[in-house]
Amino acid sequence: MHEEFYYTYIVASRSHTLYIGMTGNLPGRIFQHKRKLYEGFSADYNCNRLVWFEQFVDPRRAIAREKQLKGWIRTKKVALIEKTNPTWNDLSDGWYSQEQLDWTPS
Repeated sequence: MHEEFYYTYIVASRSHTLYIGMTGNLPGRIFQHKRKLYEGFSADYNCNRLVWFEQFVDPRRAIAREKQLKGWIRTKKVALIEKTNPTWNDLSDGWYSQEQLDWTPS
């Protein structure tokens, strides 16, 4: 049997503006952030670097974690990121080719 996973994640801009979200398809959702496929905060502030995520089996737990993190003060969010990713590396590096990121429909 195939087990589905759900993710709570944080993407950041180069200047460390943060966006917190939840998804059932982390690679697909990060691709959307990188391509700015949806208008809104993450596109406006160029939040497209995956800096932190957690995996869940139960989508309700992922949603609850997302809400919890959104309620935290910024310093607590930064501490969470830096605990596992102190240099704020883009954890999705290597997931997509430059062709995929640059592609535009004809």
